[in-house]
Amino acid sequence: MKITDLLAKESIGLSVKVKDKNETLSRMADLMDRSGKLSDKKLYLEAVEAREAEGTTGVGGGIAIPHGRCSGVKEAGLAAMTIDGGVDYESLDGNPVDLAFMIAAPESSGNVHLEILSKLAMMLMDEKFVTDLKAAKDAEEFLAVIDKAESAKDEETAKKETAPVTDVLTGEHLVLAVTACPTGIAHTYMAAEAIEKAAKARGYQVKVETRGSGGAKNILTAEEIARADGVIVAADTNVPMDRFDGVKVIECQVSKGINKPNELIDSIISGEAPVYKASNVKKEVSNEGGGHSIYKHLMNGVSHMLPFVVGGGILIALAFLIDGLAFDINSLTAEQRANFGQLTALSNLLKGQIGGVAFGFMLPILSGFIAMSIADRPGLAVGFVGGAIAASGKSGFLGALAAGFLAGYLVNYLKKVSDKVIPDSLDGIKPVLIYPLFGMLLIGLAMIFVIEPVVGALNTWLNNALGSLSGANSIVLGIIVAGMMAIDMGGPFNKAAYVFGVASIAAGNYNIMAAVMIGGMVPPCAIALATILFKNKFTESERKSGPTNFIMGLSFITEGAIPFAAADPLHVLPSCIAGSALAGALSMAFNCTLMAPHGGIFVFPVVGNPIMYVVALIAGTVLGAVLLGVLKKDVKE
Repeated sequence: MKITDLLAKESIGLSVKVKDKNETLSRMADLMDRSGKLSDKKLYLEAVEAREAEGTTGVGGGIAIPHGRCSGVKEAGLAAMTIDGGVDYESLDGNPVDLAFMIAAPESSGNVHLEILSKLAMMLMDEKFVTDLKAAKDAEEFLAVIDKAESAKDEETAKKETAPVTDVLTGEHLVLAVTACPTGIAHTYMAAEAIEKAAKARGYQVKVETRGSGGAKNILTAEEIARADGVIVAADTNVPMDRFDGVKVIECQVSKGINKPNELIDSIISGEAPVYKASNVKKEVSNEGGGHSIYKHLMNGVSHMLPFVVGGGILIALAFLIDGLAFDINSLTAEQRANFGQLTALSNLLKGQIGGVAFGFMLPILSGFIAMSIADRPGLAVGFVGGAIAASGKSGFLGALAAGFLAGYLVNYLKKVSDKVIPDSLDGIKPVLIYPLFGMLLIGLAMIFVIEPVVGALNTWLNNALGSLSGANSIVLGIIVAGMMAIDMGGPFNKAAYVFGVASIAAGNYNIMAAVMIGGMVPPCAIALATILFKNKFTESERKSGPTNFIMGLSFITEGAIPFAAADPLHVLPSCIAGSALAGALSMAFNCTLMAPHGGIFVFPVVGNPIMYVVALIAGTVLGAVLLGVLKKDVKE
């Protein structure tokens, strides 16, 4: 089979005028349909657009290779178009596209057509070939250019296959690469061709493993990996990586393999590439005490939890703002103050019906995705249930962390047991019956009869301890209750301090609630300030989400700091605790008072000595941020 067997004359459009990318795809689908290769043009176009949504197929250099694989394709086919004046295609290099090949692949067929399409993708890396195609005056000349280039390519391939199996290059360097894209039709082979050409131009030996739709080809051997200068993994899909343990590896998108092969190869040869460490569980436990593995699982939970914290928290803050504008808080009854943030229909909608619900998912999501990182998909539901029990009970943030890790390891244990007692013929029932049924039962029993009672007893002890301090020096009490607000940010220490503050309002001791609230406001504010002042201490995603913590901190939503604390508890928690403790001490020293149980900056009108209360908040925030800058290590991304 040849390329021209897939590309019919009626599927070629030359010097076509189109206004945008969508029209380009639609016109090319029409060209494809003219050849009779499609059974459902609409379904095929939807598949092409879905692939485009994953990432542009405008590979640069004025070329685009849109493609789709679906049941709407009867047989493999090609359509081609040269575009008069070019069109904005959102290409990787930002340049307009003036040559496009559209690929149609059936869902089930042999792989012969995939080899042909991969050959076309590699041929498009030849500038002369592309120039000749763009200059073609009619469809016959267009096909003739392809025939000529394909014959030359086949001849080159034949010479390779008949050459002796020896190193044909004399350069001392060996560069290896692996290329892969989600569909495995075009980008995989274009990246391979680009890397191979760039390496050979420098006189380097090179071998590229391609992982396309037809499977892995030209697989790298252990001997080659051992003597290579390094490996380029240009892939947008999973690639087996453990084999590269101890080797210098550059991981990047497949598009970079197409557009920046010289840069990648130079990084390998110069020795700048980092040494890859395989994610082997046994190796991590023996060499690092499991710390890296635990951190990886924890960050999986934190990253999925963050959108719920930010989205829900800001909606709750808006509800506080609305009630603050709608009411004179000094005129509210004690019951109305307790429900501040839900006094109007709109604020109740934002906090009670949307923001509060979103916030309620925070801990189950944290637990669920920690468990999923440990036990793969079967761990998700079990961890989610454990986190939900923690959220509805007394254990809060700390209980959710424990639930996530416990659920993950429980499911892994269930996998081992079921592999021994359940025959292979019944493997299908394990993920839908065995793991969720017994996993949820075990995590539920553990949470209800072990974690919750222990944390409940801790809460009782903390409340009693705080009660015994009520007559002590007020500044010491302010340090303790405000510091407790930052210890676990929603867990037993935080809840004990908050409940004590609310109870103190009923007893007429308004200065304690003021210290409690300022202690809860400092952690998010300190983190927000630190992400601005000490950018090198935070990842890019943390720097982007950091400033939103000002909103949550000023709204007395301490939980905004949880993702940062969970990612680096040893450095974040001491910094936040110190900042909160200072703010609480100053609040007490300045005799600040508060008669509302929550609301943050929106209830400042009822704060006694509000100017000095702001001073205390600023002081605690600055101390926490400075300590974060001192204690946290620089982040290397």
